Amino acid sequence: MSVLESLRAALHRPTENSLRTPLELRAPAGAPPLVLRTMTVRDEQEWDDVRMRNADWLEPWESNDPMRHRIVTFPQWIAMQRRDERNGDAIVFVMVLDGAIIGQISLGAIFRGAMRTGIIGYWIDERYAGRGLTPLAVAMVCDWALQMPTGPRLHRMEIDLVPENERSRAVVRKVGARYEGVKKRYMYINGIWRDHESYSLLAEDAPQGFVRRLLSDTPSEKPHKLS
Repeated sequence: MSVLESLRAALHRPTENSLRTPLELRAPAGAPPLVLRTMTVRDEQEWDDVRMRNADWLEPWESNDPMRHRIVTFPQWIAMQRRDERNGDAIVFVMVLDGAIIGQISLGAIFRGAMRTGIIGYWIDERYAGRGLTPLAVAMVCDWALQMPTGPRLHRMEIDLVPENERSRAVVRKVGARYEGVKKRYMYINGIWRDHESYSLLAEDAPQGFVRRLLSDTPSEKPHKLS
């Protein structure tokens, strides 16, 4: 093995904080058959089709880096995801229903140590909005990240949203997230630095699991239909 190959192998070696991927999370019985899985380059065409079809629907909430002017190709983005997973910094899932990509959910800004926190972001195809699928995806990611041995074993999950985004507020309400306040000029959204409402979910909020809590009307865990 050459010196260059040795260096490349070292850079791609899993670390103590590496997230174990490829990864697939499946909703439990009694819930819609939602699957969350990590992305590959094979998803490019279908992902692009969903994004293009929903361009107007997603544009008001689109975030981007105002200092980044270089266009990143889809394969380059996938390579960045693999790097983030190896470093334990972030993970991106596509939301899949009946074999079709219907959205995306990510866990980023992962901090361990004394904080053990991360930030959730999501979007969904307009045709599937209002069916309870995004709250289910959030609950599934929380269960994995906060409680499962294969996850990063965080303590706190954060969701931030533009105050005008009523649909996103409905998501945090359904998953029982706690309102923490407003972050001034927190994120660059659609060309403007926007204030964001901040919400949190803590590991002790749902000792039996966030999906289980979401699917339960009462502490007796009577299942209900997601709306």
